Amino acid sequence: MAADRGARLVRADRLARQHVGPAGPDAGGGGSVAGAVGPAAPGPLTPTPDLQLTEDGLAPTGRGRVLLLACGALAHEIIALRRANGWDHLDLQCLPAIWHNHPERIVPAITQAVATHRAAYDRIFVVYADCGTGGQLHAACDALGVRMIPGPHCYSFFTGNDAFAQADDMTAFYLTDFLTRQFDAFVWRPLGLDRHPELRDTYFGNYTALIYLAQTDDPALTDNARAIADRMGLAFSRRQTGYGDLTQALATA
Repeated sequence: MAADRGARLVRADRLARQHVGPAGPDAGGGGSVAGAVGPAAPGPLTPTPDLQLTEDGLAPTGRGRVLLLACGALAHEIIALRRANGWDHLDLQCLPAIWHNHPERIVPAITQAVATHRAAYDRIFVVYADCGTGGQLHAACDALGVRMIPGPHCYSFFTGNDAFAQADDMTAFYLTDFLTRQFDAFVWRPLGLDRHPELRDTYFGNYTALIYLAQTDDPALTDNARAIADRMGLAFSRRQTGYGDLTQALATA
């Protein structure tokens, strides 16, 4: 059942079947480990605007022993964990976050990035879950000899994969911090709801709730997520997940 829910974060032309789920045929170190954002520390990884992470991703700096190949939607969380824990051995490259709406692009891009950067780093760790690739990313990582974070999608590993597998949220639509900020770019506009709001219930009619999985404690983001739930006509709830399984995955990358 968790794998079925994992299909929801996918390409825009399949949003109604996967990202917006069941709604219709035509339709995204070492040392102690800190799980929260710590004080800003000097280092090569600095906050990047969401628009850049969505459309362009993030280039690696060339510094560090371990390269993380990640989705742009995870950049803020990865950088926060790196700073909080002093993981200066980690470098980061992000693919465009919007590729969750085009998962067929993810595996070739990861394959190319591993080939390009393997010689420059001690190892490479892929910070993607399956993310709509239908097992192809896992197979590619096995073939390339690199590890990846377990789970069907970021909703699961932020919650904790074991806890998510037991959750009874089959009619829930999920948001993370990043998706709350980028909801229009990932969902509303790709579905054409900015132009045809009357289609809202066609896409979301089989949902009953919006669950905001909060990585940070930000009242403004909570208000934004609640407003999105109102716009979608769904009941709202918030779960403070923090970084979930991402913390341990990076600690052992």
